[in-house]
Amino acid sequence: MEQSELETSSTPRSPASTLLFWLRDLLLSVFLAFILIVFVYQPVKVEGTSMMPSLTDQERIFINKFTYRFGGVDAIERGDMVVFWFPLDRTKSYIKRVIAVPGDNVEIELGKVLVNGKEIDEPYVPAEYRDSQSYPPTRINDGQYFVLGDHRSSSNDSRAWGTVERRFIYGKAVFVYWPLQHMGRLK
Repeated sequence: MEQSELETSSTPRSPASTLLFWLRDLLLSVFLAFILIVFVYQPVKVEGTSMMPSLTDQERIFINKFTYRFGGVDAIERGDMVVFWFPLDRTKSYIKRVIAVPGDNVEIELGKVLVNGKEIDEPYVPAEYRDSQSYPPTRINDGQYFVLGDHRSSSNDSRAWGTVERRFIYGKAVFVYWPLQHMGRLK
C-alpha cells in the first residue's frame, strides 16, 4: 500500500528550532532581494522636472538593469526611458528618453524632431512642454544615443551636451511605485 500524504510529526518544535526556521527564511529572503536589486531591478528617485509629464519630481521608480546588461547592442530602442551616468559628470545620473540610436540621422527644426528625415510622433510631449529650439542634422555614431527630456523647455539633454555613450547607460525605467496614485508600468 502506497502512502500519498506527508507524514507529520506529532511533537512540537522547540522555540530554538522555530527561531532557526524563521531566521533561515529571513536570510534567504534578504539574499534574494539583494540579488534582485543588484542585478535586475533598482529603485531610484526622480529629481527635477525634465521628464514631465511622464515622470514627476520626487517620484520613485524601478529601473531594469538586466535588460541592457545582457540584452546586447540592440536592446536600447527609440522611445525607451533610460538612466545613465551624465557624460559631463559621472557622479550624477540622468533619466531621459532615447530619440535616436546608432546609425540614425537626427535633426530638430523649431522644436519638431526628425529622425531619418521623418518627424517622429511624440504623444508624451504635450504642447505646453514643447519649445522652438533647433538642432543641426547629426548622424549618431556606433555606441552613441541621442536623448531628450519630455519637458523640452526645461531639459538639459543631448541638445546641450551631445550623445550618451552606450557604456554609460545602465538601466531602463519600467515602473512607478511612489506616490501610490501614480503607481504603474511605464510605457
